[in-house]
Amino acid sequence: MSKTRVRFAPSPTGPLHMGGVRTALYNYLFAKQHGGDFILRIEDTDSNRFVPGAEEYIIESLRWCGIFPDEGVTPDGKVVETASPEHPHAPYRQSQRRSIYRQYAEQLVASGHAYYAFDSAEELEKVRTEAESKGQTFIYNHLTRGSLRNSLTLPPAEVERLLAERTDWTVRFLMPEGRVVEMDDLIRGHISVDTATLDDKVLWKRADELPTYHLANIVDDHLMEITEVIRGEEWLPSLPLHYLLYEAFGWQDSQPRFAHLPLLLKPVGNGKLSKRDGDKLGFPVFPLRWTSPAGETSRGYREDGYFPEAFVNLLAMLGWNPGTEQEIFSLAELVEAFSLDKVGKAGAKFNPDKAKWFNREYLRMKSDAELAALWLPLLKEKGVDAAPTFVESVVALIKERATFVQDFWDIASYLFVAPTEYVQKDVDKFYKPEVFAMALEAMEASDADTLEAYVREHEMPMGKVMNCIRLALSGAASGLAIHDIMRFIGRDESLARLRRMQQKLG
Repeated sequence: MSKTRVRFAPSPTGPLHMGGVRTALYNYLFAKQHGGDFILRIEDTDSNRFVPGAEEYIIESLRWCGIFPDEGVTPDGKVVETASPEHPHAPYRQSQRRSIYRQYAEQLVASGHAYYAFDSAEELEKVRTEAESKGQTFIYNHLTRGSLRNSLTLPPAEVERLLAERTDWTVRFLMPEGRVVEMDDLIRGHISVDTATLDDKVLWKRADELPTYHLANIVDDHLMEITEVIRGEEWLPSLPLHYLLYEAFGWQDSQPRFAHLPLLLKPVGNGKLSKRDGDKLGFPVFPLRWTSPAGETSRGYREDGYFPEAFVNLLAMLGWNPGTEQEIFSLAELVEAFSLDKVGKAGAKFNPDKAKWFNREYLRMKSDAELAALWLPLLKEKGVDAAPTFVESVVALIKERATFVQDFWDIASYLFVAPTEYVQKDVDKFYKPEVFAMALEAMEASDADTLEAYVREHEMPMGKVMNCIRLALSGAASGLAIHDIMRFIGRDESLARLRRMQQKLG
């Protein structure tokens, strides 16, 4: 058997959606499990939709996730343009392979599997309008091709003239009539499609001398010796055409196996997960922050504080079920456990709360030193210059309460700086002159370990006094235990905070 070779072939038309990252991940896991290669190919044949910076964004996103291609990208993240022993199939941008595709399009015309079409955009729009006026939908297929301007209906001399003079002609696939295409999908099983339901797709365009996706991906997959094509469900309707193209080229023996992944669905209801859903419900749908050429910024999982391992883990579980109760997988464990036969057919509903759960679990698995190292730069941004050992001890106390590293400040900022504001509802409830007097007495007469015993021994109202003290120490009546706060900031600072609260509140 040939070596397993799979590819991820995104288009640089904008930021990489988390569904695209999942497609890359499943390809990567499949390749590594079978000892094969994972190839990154940039499908930039749609020149009208190309977005500057999108290619770099795609590569950086994969690298953040720990998904490193075996072919297609250099170690510094550049798409390979020149063939070498490590990258024998370069270039890996389809726009740089444009000289390859026309010969294959012409080959299909010569063998009778494709034809030249000379219908202008205006002529096709007129035909569509006429069809709509009759309550019909125009499709360029076996029923209409005979009445349109193409090499099937025009004299050979006219075809030659138009090929030489016009620059807007295309090559269309000649969809065979009376055929049922029999196909197999590694996820969905056997599929049959009647060619009567299919149209004559454009394969190559003279205007920009570039192929469409249909021709380019078939030719490149063949030349790059791809053994499995693992891609999104949105390409399932194109599968019959791709089967027929392999047949037309005579490449059936090397045709890859296909697997079409289920969609990522909205958190509520059906429909594909979109940026609009994220904006509405407050979660990102892109791995990294993205700023469009127009200046519009979209949130990213990295910038929102997610660990890449957590992001990869949650993506793996969206559509794949290991068949066990295990939910936490390292990348190495995913490589060992993953299989396409455990990928479902139905769409996977995204749950933003579950995404946070994954991050919380990964945060708790990290060492205190590791988390402290991540938090220290954020503390410096707050103007706090704390010793790493002190920060590490704070992390040990609070990490069970956090979902993200940036939560640490909200949980325990008062261990570094005294509060300057106090929660008003807590002030109204617990800041009473007689209660404050008891709190001050207890604080002056005890320390972190004896404070509670002193309050109890002198029959002070425990709840009111302790909440008054916590209000002074942290700015609120809720939070960490008072003895933990006092151990970190010390008895003198605790007393000072109590008096500062009195001065501020009067």
